[in-house]
Amino acid sequence: MLTAARLGAAALIAVLPAGAAAAPALADTPSPAAAAVPAGLYGSGDPTYDGVWRQSLTLTALANAKVVPADAAVGWLTGQQCADGGWPSYRADASVACDAKTEDSNATSVAVQALVALGGHQDTVDKGVQWLKTVQNTDGSWAYNPGSPGDADSTGLAVAALTAAKADPVGTAKAGRNGFDGLAGFQLGCAAPADQRGAFAYQPDQSGALAANALATSQAAPAAAGGHLPVVNTNRVDAAPKALTCADGSAQPVSRADSAEAAAAYLTAQLAATDQHLMLTMPGAAATPDFTATSWAALGLIQAGHPQQAAGAVDWLAAQGATWTKGGTDVSATATLLLVAQAAQRDPAAFGGADLVQQLTAAGPAPKAAVAAPPAAAPKKKDDGSGASPVWMLGVGLVVGVGGGLLLSLQRKRAARQSAGKPRA
Repeated sequence: MLTAARLGAAALIAVLPAGAAAAPALADTPSPAAAAVPAGLYGSGDPTYDGVWRQSLTLTALANAKVVPADAAVGWLTGQQCADGGWPSYRADASVACDAKTEDSNATSVAVQALVALGGHQDTVDKGVQWLKTVQNTDGSWAYNPGSPGDADSTGLAVAALTAAKADPVGTAKAGRNGFDGLAGFQLGCAAPADQRGAFAYQPDQSGALAANALATSQAAPAAAGGHLPVVNTNRVDAAPKALTCADGSAQPVSRADSAEAAAAYLTAQLAATDQHLMLTMPGAAATPDFTATSWAALGLIQAGHPQQAAGAVDWLAAQGATWTKGGTDVSATATLLLVAQAAQRDPAAFGGADLVQQLTAAGPAPKAAVAAPPAAAPKKKDDGSGASPVWMLGVGLVVGVGGGLLLSLQRKRAARQSAGKPRA
């Protein structure tokens, strides 16, 4: 069953014309009929459509910031897992058995990555990985809801989850088609117009044709580059990403070896064309900045070894991100922004003037512990020319200290004598 909103992919994209850009992620704001927010869950908004998604991104980002979350926060996420290993977007009563139709690959994929980042949850991770393997399509792809045709976003997230869990996507296959084969089925190759080559489509249209989609490309790119959340890749390629090379008249698909570079080249060109951010285009509406796609594009470029090409998007997110995060009240957006800042090696305590770690921790149960910053070294005092040497000052300090100690001892003795009725010394 398709949920009413899709976090991490395209809200309502299944009903949009092929090639239409995805809608932004559901904001973490209460709705008139909002479900009650359970203890342990980050954020105050209705969790019906994004509870597991936002919790997973938050725990991943905080773990990467060396924050030890509250047991209640981790327990809420693990408690959402169904008996067969999958996760739904949200279930209000975890004591009631899951309806398999509500389980989705996106929630499961980010939950697996979060628990890997936290460590110590191998059995839960293994069950999630096994569920992903059982719901893989025969073309190697994953659908948001099992039993539906696959899409690039869901396939990218599933491949990233397998990578994080050290379950090789190449060895995860159905009918001889593995996870990377599934991704390849959505990537535009030499048969596409030159300005779309390397992009990923969300899904083929009814005729089987592919059309470039910015969000699909952005969310598939980290997986194509062999990455997962959190992106901590330190590989750096100083040259710009290489666009797909095509001979005249060639209909060559994108090879596995060229996939990440081709996607990075497409994203770099798209960012450069629109002031270092991607745009969201909906039928009948004016185009607006797409924060989700821009964030994932930055993560994909960094994972592919191109932090220079991601820098402009990271700068734009730092300058404009407060609009998206609503001052940290939208925890899904805040967590995504924190993951970007971490991947780009920016200071998350001063990213666009906001302390993203503090904003996230304030949006949920108090963490168990955080790594404290090392104490600042005391500044060294310079000789002011007065002639008082450090050694001489140390001697004076010792004399004063001894004298003060003697004085304190005498005072204590006098007080004791007075309380015992003895004469003063």
